[in-house]
Amino acid sequence: MATLRTSLDQWAVLAAVIDQGGYAQAAALLNKSQPAVSYALARLQEALDVPLLVVEGRKAVLTEHGRVLLQRARPLLRDLETLERLAGKLKQGWEPELRLVVDVAFPRSLLLAIVAELQQLCPSTQMQLSDAVLSGAEQAIEDAAADVVVTSRVPPGFLGSFLMDIRFIAVAAPRHPLFEVEVPLTTSHLARHVQVVVRDSGQKRPRNEGWLGADRRCTVSSIEASLATVKAGLGYAWLPEHLLADALREGSAQPLPLAVGGERNMELYLVTVRPELAGPAAQAAVECFHRHVPVARK
Repeated sequence: MATLRTSLDQWAVLAAVIDQGGYAQAAALLNKSQPAVSYALARLQEALDVPLLVVEGRKAVLTEHGRVLLQRARPLLRDLETLERLAGKLKQGWEPELRLVVDVAFPRSLLLAIVAELQQLCPSTQMQLSDAVLSGAEQAIEDAAADVVVTSRVPPGFLGSFLMDIRFIAVAAPRHPLFEVEVPLTTSHLARHVQVVVRDSGQKRPRNEGWLGADRRCTVSSIEASLATVKAGLGYAWLPEHLLADALREGSAQPLPLAVGGERNMELYLVTVRPELAGPAAQAAVECFHRHVPVARK
């Protein structure tokens, strides 16, 4: 193996100077003295015999060569960070914390059974369980704000395994005026009444999936609140079949007689956000989800 003329520490110093906007800021971030930062950069440029920085005004900026080389160095720095974090997890054994983000359409009874099993398998791991609506699960994946995510969409750059189909049914309370219409319902009929929708929990790219675009809508914060609003006769909604089971059986909600679109399917996928960092608790969570889902996988 050839002797290396530069070190990852020197590249990390260069990245910090650019990202933090100066030598002093980089020194504070890296817990180094400012002369140590200057020395590391001088040695890096000397070793490469390529100018990486130029001073414009009072700010150091990358040369064209510096921009290309730092761009290539950043993945190496991320890989080193991942390696060090993985070593820490291996030393600890079970992860101290497991973050699960689950789309609200996933059946609650299945989720509770999975959590109960995980508590038995990894009792020393603290679990953080969060609900997600629409783009909220995607955002958790993109922001690495979770370890394992159940989502209706897998963002670009990530891989997910099919988990299950969720059937949604358009329903309203039996006394709702829509049941008085004597022909199969169309969007023009629905637009005259209040649609109940669940607020997207994502902040970056919220979606209005399922909303018909009518001005009359009632936005709620949870899927359970949507069902309660429907049962109170305050609007109609598409809700998961598993959530509707009791309401349909007791007659407090009924399927709307739509000409088309009375039922919709949503596919749910399971994503391990950072598979290279997944410890035994995250791996156990993935296995539990697949074991408890009662339908055939794609």
